[in-house]
Amino acid sequence: MQNPTDDGPAAEAGGSAGDPTGFRPVGGRPGGRRGWRVGDIDFTRADGRHRSDTTLFYLLTGASFVESGSELYTRNLLTYYRDDAPIAAWLGNAWEPEELQHGAALRAYVQAVWPDFDWEAAYARFIAEYARAASPDAFEATPGLELAARCMIETGTATLYRMLHDYAQEPVLREVLAHICDDEISHYKHFLRFFRAGQSSPGGGRLRVAWAIGRRVRESRNDDAWIAFRHAFEVRNPGRPCLPGDFARWQSGWQAIIRRTFPFRMAADMLLAPLALPRLARRLARFGAEVALRRALLA
Repeated sequence: MQNPTDDGPAAEAGGSAGDPTGFRPVGGRPGGRRGWRVGDIDFTRADGRHRSDTTLFYLLTGASFVESGSELYTRNLLTYYRDDAPIAAWLGNAWEPEELQHGAALRAYVQAVWPDFDWEAAYARFIAEYARAASPDAFEATPGLELAARCMIETGTATLYRMLHDYAQEPVLREVLAHICDDEISHYKHFLRFFRAGQSSPGGGRLRVAWAIGRRVRESRNDDAWIAFRHAFEVRNPGRPCLPGDFARWQSGWQAIIRRTFPFRMAADMLLAPLALPRLARRLARFGAEVALRRALLA
């Protein structure tokens, strides 16, 4: 497979040249992506306007946990793609450092705004359980199908951070989320290009690709969110076990944010891009995908 760059050919998903999502970066990094560093962000400027937002606290904390544990997925992916040097090099040299930086930035923000929360203790509990769930057995049957499934996962993260960016009001948080969202879109483009480079023909094996994406959507329910929420909740509320009702109430708050700011159109376009559908079929499928996403996320 060839090593994709950010200057690839126009995609079939309706985007411009090099932009298969049709989505402009929110962090002001179009074209050549300018890097960012956690140390460049002054977290002391973060104000407390979101301090009482419990829903946002658990969303940001859970995301910081999962991103900080990215080395688990990287290790498994590197094993899976050990025979494909371009993919392995990109995973180890770009994807993993950026994912870990996301975790560090979110952790720094959580600790700045909620300084009484013992992030280290909660993360230690989380990663002990999370590591057991991060199994390479969950990968797709072929490397190509796994790349398509990774597009689904990057769709989930990119749209999550776009949603939170549009929801947030605090400037430092918006800056952090803009950087992370732009990175996740770039990751999506890389996985998509790696996937397309390995296809013998555009749209080849659409049913298998659609099944792989659909399977990963079905399996990405609430497992990670439940693990992260439970450990954060129990550290934040010492002596009180986390009950399913606590998680359900948090989910209700999360769904309220989804109704307000989730980018359903963006998510549908990103999910459909690996299928390389003809234009008319893509338009019809986009409508159906948006409907399905609304039902799945707001059920």
